[in-house]
Amino acid sequence: MITGGKSYVSAPPAFSNDAKRLLVCTGTSVSIFSTSTGLQIASLKGHKAFVTSVTVVPASSAASKILCFCWTTSLDGTIRYWDFSIPELMKTIDIRLPVYSMVIPSLLGQLLERDVKSRDLFAYVSVQNIGVKDGKPVPVRGQILKCNLTKSRLATGVILAETQQPEYLTTSSSGSFFGIRNKRKIHVWKVPNGQFEKLGAKKITLHHTKDLTVLAFHPTQRTVAAGDVTGRILIWRGFGNRTFPVSGEEAGKKSFDSDEDRPGVRGNDDADSCSTRHWHPTEVIALSFSSDGAYLYSGGKEGVLVVWQLDTEKRKYLPRIGSPLLYFTDSPDPLLASVSCADNQIHLLKMPSMEILKSISGIKLPCSFPDVCQGSNNGFAFNQNDGLVALRSENYSIQFYSLFDDCGICEVQICERNHQPGEELTVVITSVVLSLDGSLMTTAEIRIPEGGIGGLICLKFWDSELENKKFSLSTVVYEPHRDAGISALAFHPNRRMVVSTSYGGDFKIWVCNGGLPKVQGEKNSSWMCHSVGSYKKKSMTAATFSADGSVLAVAAETVITLWDPEQNILVAVIGETLTPIVNLSFAGDSQFLVSVSQGSKPQLSVWTVSKLSISWSYKLHIEALACAVDMSSFAVLALIPESVRLQFSDSTFQGRDGMILHFNANDPVPLSTWSVRKAQGGGLAFLRSEKSNISSDEKSGHPWLVYINGDHEYTLFDPSGKEGQELSLTKQGSYHALEETGGKFGYEAIYGELPEFVSKMDQTLSAPSVPSQRPWETIFSGSSHELPPLTKLCSAFLESLLERRTVTTE
Repeated sequence: MITGGKSYVSAPPAFSNDAKRLLVCTGTSVSIFSTSTGLQIASLKGHKAFVTSVTVVPASSAASKILCFCWTTSLDGTIRYWDFSIPELMKTIDIRLPVYSMVIPSLLGQLLERDVKSRDLFAYVSVQNIGVKDGKPVPVRGQILKCNLTKSRLATGVILAETQQPEYLTTSSSGSFFGIRNKRKIHVWKVPNGQFEKLGAKKITLHHTKDLTVLAFHPTQRTVAAGDVTGRILIWRGFGNRTFPVSGEEAGKKSFDSDEDRPGVRGNDDADSCSTRHWHPTEVIALSFSSDGAYLYSGGKEGVLVVWQLDTEKRKYLPRIGSPLLYFTDSPDPLLASVSCADNQIHLLKMPSMEILKSISGIKLPCSFPDVCQGSNNGFAFNQNDGLVALRSENYSIQFYSLFDDCGICEVQICERNHQPGEELTVVITSVVLSLDGSLMTTAEIRIPEGGIGGLICLKFWDSELENKKFSLSTVVYEPHRDAGISALAFHPNRRMVVSTSYGGDFKIWVCNGGLPKVQGEKNSSWMCHSVGSYKKKSMTAATFSADGSVLAVAAETVITLWDPEQNILVAVIGETLTPIVNLSFAGDSQFLVSVSQGSKPQLSVWTVSKLSISWSYKLHIEALACAVDMSSFAVLALIPESVRLQFSDSTFQGRDGMILHFNANDPVPLSTWSVRKAQGGGLAFLRSEKSNISSDEKSGHPWLVYINGDHEYTLFDPSGKEGQELSLTKQGSYHALEETGGKFGYEAIYGELPEFVSKMDQTLSAPSVPSQRPWETIFSGSSHELPPLTKLCSAFLESLLERRTVTTE
């Protein structure tokens, strides 16, 4: 079984010390990507719930840039310490409270290494704590706690703050301050050190008139910036000069008294001044200072990265990113940064020109579409042979995502329109279908009328080469069914033929260049209407072809009509359902026909084609239907009624709201069932395992079943349920190297390259190729400072390097 489709933007990423790796929180794991290639090279697995933060241990000097250690937090209540170059879990701290955020300020302080070793390492965590009063749980509260990472326990009796919900923690790059935003306030703590470590951290509060959304600390000065819901950015300078002791370089700086004029500062807030910047039309989501403190980066829902020059107040822009910005992350390399977007993409930027070098593309996250596009397939289309899924996105495009490799393949821009994130959609892609071999695609889109004027329905045909999967527009048909909307699209299994159905009471069969199979190298293709059919002026709501393409089944509201697609002749009519049919599919080598009805009386029905009668049915609300090719099995995703879930305790369903039922078309008793979460808006499909990274034992010819939930997370598994045939894709084998050429990782990244060992046998061409009997004599030759410490190597490896001798005593 393999899972994928996790969000890459649920938490801010972190760069490694050499800026060659990017660590990304991905569900219950941390994915490690190469910044030079944008490909995944490793992953950290061990958490049992969502990972909420990752903190890389910074290098204290240039010689220690190869340090590859990090701390992670999770909702499973644990804090873990990793060596991500191997990767290996080094330490686990269980605080038994869901951790939403964590900062470790002392890692960033400019302390001597001997001081760091002699002192405990403290972290500040934002947790969710449920108290109990009179035997009943009190409302959920967020708390800021102090944790001793060295002793693996929470600091006793230290609660820095309580909020209505867990808040995100932000720390300064100097390690002197950290803070949170809390509604219209900012709380800033000064990190204690030395003899004051056991005391509670001192706190100041800064006020604003609007709800604040994000904050950032200046790297060298006592300056903090915050964004609010109106798009304004407030910058407080000289904060905490009266409350916090001033020492070092700041000792000679002027500190305003409460009686002096402090422009822009509200009430008795401890700050010298407060200024405002305003460009964003909506709330500010991303905010960060540059490493030298000369610039301030901000972003929001409009999808534009703004660079503010603090001294001159001049601005630069990176426009047309195409999605709201969530996080801006600086790296140890001043020429590299990243920006995380709401469409599950992370763009690596070349600084200061802000050129996008690489993009790490996750699966498109679900978005809200108008009701005009709610179809029976929930916007999914599958390429069964290549294991791809096509998904709609808000920016008028279709993303092709590899389910086997868990990565984005490409995007096809369906509509050439400027998309402004956060604005209402003017064009909606209502349907997308792929041919059986994946070389053809058909899409339907609707232009939403404004004030009842300007609506337009468009049918588009796309062509591609099988090798590169790059689709090009072939034919555009405006108003294919007059002014009626398109309800369904379906491809012929072995010909270039498509059927489109409409709510207006007709269906049309479209053919491309005579409908013949595509000829290799043919570029010019055009589609035209082959025939039109209707049945008693009823709305045509679903359609499908039989396995050999000789029969076309079209649902006319509550009845199923069978047609000869070549002659456009009505062959037969099958029974009637209680509510309109929204999905049709042949099963069992076209001996059976499966229909799905939705509405007030939902129904799953299986019809025998030879007898033109119903075989069996269930009263179920079916969200998705998938039939296996050349097999009699099919699967459905059924929603569990809320009335049923309310009759049982929460522990019965454990948040599961759907069931996957696997049937043989001959038998109404399911072959197997699985309970799933987030079934609303989910999808199902059978895929073929013709992938190179699947072992030969798994290429048994039977299909695999993929389930995509409402959050676009997916699970790929063997529907037969046999342990020996479970789909097992070893992700380690599909990881890529750190660099395109000359990359160092693992052992070499930690200790450096050892002298190359050349056996004396290899120097003679005629010598047989046999392993050396004494490799340890030369492989570790060199200066002692180049060798790894013996304490780092495991005992088994040390023992293998020792020469065994038999000693006889007289």
